[in-house]
Amino acid sequence: MDKTKSTLKKFRTKHRVLVEFIVFLMVSVGVTLLQLVLMPLIKYLFGFTQLMQINFQVFQVGSNLNGSHYYVFDYASGSISNGGGGGLAYFLAVEITLLIAQIINFFLQRKITFKSNSSILKAAFWYFVAYVLISTVAAALQGFYKAPIYSLLINLLGKSVGTTSADIISMLINSTISFVVFFPIFKVIFKKKTP
Repeated sequence: MDKTKSTLKKFRTKHRVLVEFIVFLMVSVGVTLLQLVLMPLIKYLFGFTQLMQINFQVFQVGSNLNGSHYYVFDYASGSISNGGGGGLAYFLAVEITLLIAQIINFFLQRKITFKSNSSILKAAFWYFVAYVLISTVAAALQGFYKAPIYSLLINLLGKSVGTTSADIISMLINSTISFVVFFPIFKVIFKKKTP
């Protein structure tokens, strides 16, 4: 037993970045699974409100190929399954889910993955800056894949199953973008100070 612990400790010391990456991956998958449960639930609950009928299209940055406006946050009013963009309900469901997931992710990655003992306030500030930037870029990129994915899956699987399937694929794409970008950022903000 002691030999096994010693071998594991040597492996962790020798391959610290690999071990951090594996733990980062496991925590990220767990947080993504939480998002896959939360987002449809929050979106469903907001479906009982008028938020879906409130247009939320902000930060126009040019035009789509068809000449329509391209927005960083593009959530036109109306149900996605009926050709709308989900309105403020969809935007809030996505952002509330991301916020909850990122708060959990911050503490887990800081303590478990990177075992950071640096200033929590400084790390939280830089994490928040990174979260806002990454979320904004991910939202802008969503304009390229959201409509085609929803259209394809709704046509193939019907409104209910197609919309849910497209929600899951959109969340997985968003999570993948965050996953790829956050690991190097975490290496910088979650320092471990040696006494």
